[in-house]
Amino acid sequence: MLFRQMNYFVTVIEKNSFTEAAEELFVSQSAISQQIQALEEELGVELLHRQHRKFSVTPAGDYFYREAKRVLADVNQVVFETQRIGEDDETQLNLGYLRVYSGQELHQAIAEFSETYPEVSINIVNGTHEELYQELRQNTVDVVLSDQRRAFSDEYINYELIQPEVYIEISARNSMSKKNEIDIEELNTISCILIASKEQQAFEADFYRNTLGFNGSFLFAESLEEARMMVIGNRGILPVEVAGTLSSPAVSIKRLPLVKNGKAIIRNYCAFWKKERINYYMEEFASLLHKLFASEK
Repeated sequence: MLFRQMNYFVTVIEKNSFTEAAEELFVSQSAISQQIQALEEELGVELLHRQHRKFSVTPAGDYFYREAKRVLADVNQVVFETQRIGEDDETQLNLGYLRVYSGQELHQAIAEFSETYPEVSINIVNGTHEELYQELRQNTVDVVLSDQRRAFSDEYINYELIQPEVYIEISARNSMSKKNEIDIEELNTISCILIASKEQQAFEADFYRNTLGFNGSFLFAESLEEARMMVIGNRGILPVEVAGTLSSPAVSIKRLPLVKNGKAIIRNYCAFWKKERINYYMEEFASLLHKLFASEK
């Protein structure tokens, strides 16, 4: 009964009229009036100060209105999501992740999620930051694990997961591999290997040059495995972000912290999804990812 009373009260306030609220809700004006009076009696406070045919909202009524509106919105979302899940013969969760990411947390999250929600079919794609952003915009993926490269948008849920330090992988044959850390200014004469498709090479090079500060030339690989083979061949260095657990490189590769003016370079990894398309499974998967990344700190 309380939810109905809350709905009656919110509608009366928004319509500023018992008569219009009754028409909106397809009930009699007396029924609404009786239910709001019963609500006030149950709460033990006056919500509306009545004066003949007019009324004003008390401070308690104003607070109750705002909170009741929020609660009703949450309840409606729960009802909608429950009905949607019940009506779907096959529920899908479409995930995207950065092609350069090679940690174990994503694999663990998918395994644990699938065990808990076997009714959900998971589809997975990978790509560069820009490719994943376009997938989100076009609604071809639901959630992406990606790095932050632009200001957070109010159109998306920007769920921060971890802030990893940037490292480089360099051939053990390179004399710089003997260092404990490498300043980005020391890499001006060494090629930087990036993982990107031909269509995305310019975007990736622009970000690493103008945002992170790599001023040398760039080479490109289609996959992490190909990029590491290039590192082994001493063709350049590969920037990597140690996000969570990351397997050790091959014996012929050294992984060193990358710094700028003596300070570690930090990135920001997030789970992103559109606010307008949010559902229970997206939140559950993102929460699971967050827990797994947190356990590795």
